[in-house]
Amino acid sequence: MKTLEQWFAEYSESHQNPLNRRIHKVCVPAIFFSIVGLLIQIPVNLGPLRLGELVIAIALGWYMTLGRKAFLMMLGQVIASYVLLYILGHLMSPVIPLLLIFVVAWIGQFYGHKVEGKKPSFFKDLQFLLIGPLWVWTH
Repeated sequence: MKTLEQWFAEYSESHQNPLNRRIHKVCVPAIFFSIVGLLIQIPVNLGPLRLGELVIAIALGWYMTLGRKAFLMMLGQVIASYVLLYILGHLMSPVIPLLLIFVVAWIGQFYGHKVEGKKPSFFKDLQFLLIGPLWVWTH
């Protein structure tokens, strides 16, 4: 299993362009927020958890394998997402705004990689989708 530093080094290879890096600093947290929000909208209950919350718990378990710091950073992002979703949910139904955020942020990501001239890392390994949110907060 790779260490967090190895994941970061490999992820960084396709994130050298300053514009691409700035785009990632905005779009990756937006995608993370929208995914958390969309996952918790899944109405399937599995005992005390909804299906989306189970997926989030599994992802947090994966982050735990990378170390306490990685786990705590991502737990913080999940908690922040829940707080923002709570506020958004009191203003309107969150599904449409979450879908818009998701789509616009992915367009930004792909534009950033066009500028970079390299494919997104997750084309090589889907686990990089979980590395991106950690990477933007540490690089």
